[in-house]
Amino acid sequence: MLTTEAELFNNLVDGEWKPSISQRTFNSINPANKEEVVGVFQASTEEDVKLAIEAAERAFPNWSQTPPSKKATILNKAADYLEENVDQFAEELTREEGKAIGGSRKEVLRSAQTLRYYAVEGQSFTGETFPHDDPQMKVTSELEPLGVVTVITPWNFPISIPARKIAPALITGNTVVFKPSSETPLIAFRLVEALKQAGLPEGVLNFVTGSSRDIGDSLVDHPGVKAVTFTGSTWAGEQIHRNASLDTRTQMELGGKNPLIVMNDADVELAAKLTINGGFSLSGQACTGTSRVLVMKEMKDQYLQALIEKTSALKVGNGFEEGVTICPLASEKQLENVLKYIEIGKEEGAELVYGGKHLTDGHYANGYYVQPTIFTNVSPTMRIAKEEIFGPVISVIDVESYEEAISVANDVEYGLAASIVTNNIGIAQRFTREIQAGTVKVNRTTTGNLINAPFGGIKKSSTSTFRESGRDGLGFFTQIKTVYVGY
Repeated sequence: MLTTEAELFNNLVDGEWKPSISQRTFNSINPANKEEVVGVFQASTEEDVKLAIEAAERAFPNWSQTPPSKKATILNKAADYLEENVDQFAEELTREEGKAIGGSRKEVLRSAQTLRYYAVEGQSFTGETFPHDDPQMKVTSELEPLGVVTVITPWNFPISIPARKIAPALITGNTVVFKPSSETPLIAFRLVEALKQAGLPEGVLNFVTGSSRDIGDSLVDHPGVKAVTFTGSTWAGEQIHRNASLDTRTQMELGGKNPLIVMNDADVELAAKLTINGGFSLSGQACTGTSRVLVMKEMKDQYLQALIEKTSALKVGNGFEEGVTICPLASEKQLENVLKYIEIGKEEGAELVYGGKHLTDGHYANGYYVQPTIFTNVSPTMRIAKEEIFGPVISVIDVESYEEAISVANDVEYGLAASIVTNNIGIAQRFTREIQAGTVKVNRTTTGNLINAPFGGIKKSSTSTFRESGRDGLGFFTQIKTVYVGY
């Protein structure tokens, strides 16, 4: 039976917390205990979105002319708010999404760090002066904000991904309409709350919750929207990209099927550790997570032994429990998808050498728990080797050589992240050149990216236009005007 004594949260439109016009709501559920309602949120309509976009349009002229130092002050105050309330917000994030409490705490603090980073970088992001032959003319480029930006984000990093989109959008002078995932609206609310209490003017940031089926199109095809930044599935990203008008800029960070190559000279213990950290952290629900391991045949048995040994030591449980590595999947839909792919792997003839079970006994009964799963004898043509699963499922593929490994690694539609384990500097350098991925690592896990470095993929992992994060993350939110002044 659902525990329904939960707080009701409203949308933020034109500076006011308001219920949806629909008067309908939905529940955010704890994936570790599906009987607990974490919060009740607005089931918004297209009319709610329209009002939010119109509010952002009205706020744009003044915000775009606001001094950069004032914008930076607001971002820093919002960061203060997140840091001051990190214990509460981390607890809410773990209850809402299911991730381990330590990871939740790090994510809230990382989001504060992102706000501070853009508060600094945004104040020095400017145009250029161009040399020319006319001594009585000055030629410069100026960077101008785009206007209203819609921010649509996923549930797996439900505050850090919004922060790295919203902060550069605001510091460059844009106004924002933000729709978080319906699986994790509470922590998104906290980010908006932080910016509002920091002094953000009315209408500059608007917050609407609800199903993408109901309001997704209106967030993209409204004529007032000048840019859409989205992180989520490739299918959804393709829909957004098709629906956006010619003068609406899009930034899509999408799916991945990320490989880890284990060479003959690799440190086996390191390779197993990187596989687990990349494939099983966040219960495999990271877009940069390791989902394929391409291991040299002569190393396979040794590597598998180390991998299974380390995996068997992992603890599955509630994110508040000490020592837990594998937390519940974020939703019933995620659980069903992961279990479906485990069955597909078996049917395709892959060998299940560890895990793969849906845990339902005892304290697992009310949560979305699945064991970490390892398949071996996987063919590169199998669906579990080609399609994004987004769960704690790793496919081990044995190969004869580096050349075969790089060929198999590149033979998917995605190109987000990739890594290699080797002590051969020549092979490492070839790998960084030849792998088809936007984030490339050597002797490090496929997951993780710096706040101050660009992040994004190629092929169907991205629109391959503007990168997120770092100074490059500011570019998407500005347009160039070239100015010639004669005197």
